[in-house]
Amino acid sequence: LPSLSLSLSFQQPLELTRKILRDKQNKKNSGQPIPVFPSWVYERPALIGDFLIGNSLSTDTTVPIGTLPLASQESMIVEDLLYVLIGVDGRYITAQPLVGRQNRAFSVDPNLDLSIKELVTRILPVAASYSAVTRFIEEKSSFEYGQVNHALAAAMRTLIKEYMILITQLEHLQRQGLLSLQKLWFYIQPTMRTLEILASLATSVDKGECMGGSTLSLLHDKTFNYTGDSQAQELCLYLTKAASVPYFEILEKWIYRGIINDPYSEFMVEEHELQKEKIQEDYNDKYWDQRYTVVQQQIPSFLQKMADKILSTGKYLNVVRECGRDVTCPVAKEVIYTLKERAYVEQIEKAYNYASKVLLDFLMEEKELVAHLRSIKHYFLMDQGDFFVHFMDLTEEELKKPVDDIITTRLEALLELALRMSTANTDPFKDDLKIDLMPHDLITQLLRVLAIETKQEKAIISADPTELTLSGLEAFSFDYIVKWPLSLIINRKALTRYQMLFRHMFYCKHVERQLCNVWISNKTAKQFSLHSAKWFAGAFTLRQRMLNFVQNIQYYMMFEVMEPTWHILEKNLKLASNIDDVLSHHTSFLDNCLKDCMLTNPELLKIFSKLMSVCVMFTNCMQRFTQSMKLDNEMDRLTLEHGTMLGPPTEEERAEETAKKKLTNKV
Repeated sequence: LPSLSLSLSFQQPLELTRKILRDKQNKKNSGQPIPVFPSWVYERPALIGDFLIGNSLSTDTTVPIGTLPLASQESMIVEDLLYVLIGVDGRYITAQPLVGRQNRAFSVDPNLDLSIKELVTRILPVAASYSAVTRFIEEKSSFEYGQVNHALAAAMRTLIKEYMILITQLEHLQRQGLLSLQKLWFYIQPTMRTLEILASLATSVDKGECMGGSTLSLLHDKTFNYTGDSQAQELCLYLTKAASVPYFEILEKWIYRGIINDPYSEFMVEEHELQKEKIQEDYNDKYWDQRYTVVQQQIPSFLQKMADKILSTGKYLNVVRECGRDVTCPVAKEVIYTLKERAYVEQIEKAYNYASKVLLDFLMEEKELVAHLRSIKHYFLMDQGDFFVHFMDLTEEELKKPVDDIITTRLEALLELALRMSTANTDPFKDDLKIDLMPHDLITQLLRVLAIETKQEKAIISADPTELTLSGLEAFSFDYIVKWPLSLIINRKALTRYQMLFRHMFYCKHVERQLCNVWISNKTAKQFSLHSAKWFAGAFTLRQRMLNFVQNIQYYMMFEVMEPTWHILEKNLKLASNIDDVLSHHTSFLDNCLKDCMLTNPELLKIFSKLMSVCVMFTNCMQRFTQSMKLDNEMDRLTLEHGTMLGPPTEEERAEETAKKKLTNKV
């Protein structure tokens, strides 16, 4: 009973550790719980193979060893030692209860002859090491500790089996009366070093609570530390090779096929449950950045330099796999642990190059990435001139309404008509273009995008839409349907940037059209009366300045910013060697466009917005004034032709009107 209670008290903290690990792993592998040993495996202390504290070998009355002659003492102690060396208490040597993580201590009968006692104390560290290794093997064989620790425990068990064979051979000699204490000391010495190293490794793994990659890092570092001690290094190399097999199996599946099979969370790459469909609504590049992440503590030290390439290799293959295509690296070779890191580097490089090429070819050729980007450029960066003329002519009246009064389906129908009537009809991806009426103006949208991943993000996203009622023109934008896997490159963040550029240029185009309309209507102003001629001269000059400004700013954005930057993007995409390069070049293209179009500076944008507002106010004012002048002119014409109630116009009135007309024509 005392031994059972001590054993159970020792098992309690271990059971708690196992439960924490099990809960964590089951949470990750929902629907596929990890297996567990039945409770009796832990509750029956005799199965552990370590000392049972409080249980002596026999219930026979022990003869006081001090009363025996030296030869008998030696014989008795040799027999005791053979028991103690395999984890069973002897008559005169017994194991002490464990205190924390300390090594096993033993109590030796104080009446033992000093010369014998001296040799016994030299041999007992072997029993202490055996006790530590046995406990480690039993503990780490539980499912919760992961496959690397299972493999390490299995390799240690093989060595312990060899050790047990040695003890059996020594027992055979002892029974024949051929084993003295000196001989036992001689035979046990080579094993002493082995068990000491095993116990040291077991203690280090326990202390560091190592699993998976961290266990391999510890083993690798120990192997290197034993450089110069060939026997110790060979032993550590054997253990590391054995322990690395399950880890390398996970690694091979990842870098050669893009699959993670890691039930115990031991691998350096961790998978997170993210739905690729959400990439359409997400402002951040979450899917690409967060679906698979590197877990620093699970990177074995010998793979540290290659961690990023290992992550990218599997990610590339995984994207192709999620598109329904089975991929397997043709240069796949088994990865075997070695102290020469170059071997890993070459294998991982080959796998990485293959994965990069497969995904890049898949996106560029099969999914026509560049053609999709070109299609987006046609509409969002406004390089299809005739399409926009048609579209703006068709939708001008509709877009003047408040955004709440606009019927989206009507706009969609007009968009379809404009696409079919223009050169955009030849674009194979034109049907992916959609109408989007935004709930906020361009400045609000700009602030939302600039605030992404900053403290202000939540405040801006949760803010109410613009308080003032937006017109259709202010809210109008295009949207584009992007399917997986192109949505990795043309994600919501990229589309939002395209939308900002489009809305900026679309509004400029609208203002230009308004100013041109004023110019057309002003042609009739030359017929107006003399007293307004001076006023008109100033208004015409202002209109021309506004028109020059708007046209020049459009020219600058389209021909000095977007076109050169687009050519650089196309050139870079041809030279890109992997998908990360493509992402980087595309993001750089959009960032440069936004920056050079003055959209990344909210202050500049506000100034520009005010200038545009002034232009619109001016055009509205001029249109109203021209309209009223037309009405006045019409009234005067009717008066001249038919006269008033006072009678027909006099000769004097007719001469004055002719003089006014001549003066206006000169202006």
